[in-house]
Amino acid sequence: MEANLKDKTGKDLSEWKAILAQQGFVKHGEMMKYLKGEYGVSHGFANFIALKYREADAGSHAAGDLVDTQYQGKEALRPIYEKLKAVLEALGSDVKIAPKKTAVSFRRKRQFALVQPTTKTRIDLGLKFNDRPHAGRLETSGPFGSMCSHRVQLTGLDQVDEEIIEAIRAAYSEAG
Repeated sequence: MEANLKDKTGKDLSEWKAILAQQGFVKHGEMMKYLKGEYGVSHGFANFIALKYREADAGSHAAGDLVDTQYQGKEALRPIYEKLKAVLEALGSDVKIAPKKTAVSFRRKRQFALVQPTTKTRIDLGLKFNDRPHAGRLETSGPFGSMCSHRVQLTGLDQVDEEIIEAIRAAYSEAG
């Protein structure tokens, strides 16, 4: 959308951001109403401009910023995330890491792992298996729904042990 913005609206993103900055809007809807009403910007472009101005879309944030935000107030969990990330990255060069607002997705041909700081004292590791029973530490997916088939609740760095690393390897293998 950004590539077509100037052609379609007559202004580039920096010009639109400057216009919105002069107005002092806080709410997304106010920005959209203003852009559509005052400038005749289409709904899609108004939404795009407002999102970029507010930097509310994931594409406007550096990956590290998204992860840093996830662990604000949950700093004690960050070493668990870093260990999981190291294990996941070491699986192969085809592992793609996609930080989102509340979790980090690890993909191969499909997502096979999800790491989410769910509470101030717990990280949930979601794993996606094709057909594996729930047993022991590999619980039902819980809040992950269909994004993952299993969940492991982690409260300490020592819980990222060989059992969990082996489960991660198996999920990675199935995602290939």
